Amino acid sequence: MKTLGLGGVFLRMQNVDKMIEWYREVLKIEFLDWNGAIFLPAQESCTIFSFFSEENDYFPLNQRVMLNFQVDDMEEFLKHIQDLKIEIIKEPEKSEFGHFVWIKDPEGNLIEVWQREEL
Repeated sequence: MKTLGLGGVFLRMQNVDKMIEWYREVLKIEFLDWNGAIFLPAQESCTIFSFFSEENDYFPLNQRVMLNFQVDDMEEFLKHIQDLKIEIIKEPEKSEFGHFVWIKDPEGNLIEVWQREEL
């Protein structure tokens, strides 16, 4: 047996319709009739599955999970969220892993947006 990857990420939301509209507008995710979106593998994308200790403060300790979405152009994404007046929670940063920025969805979930560093 071999694990092929993540089969899905499932979140409970207080207002599903509002959240779908926000994620559609801000992150350009196209949702299907069953409230889900399918991301087909792209050559330049990858999925990270990682554990953090309970004490690690990379993201807020009261948030058990942090979503991370990959974008292909961070500068374009930053302009897009500026146009939408989406607050940046943590200023953009660049590291050996790529470019990162944090925003929050309407229910207060911290989201990390990432442009992967060219390999």
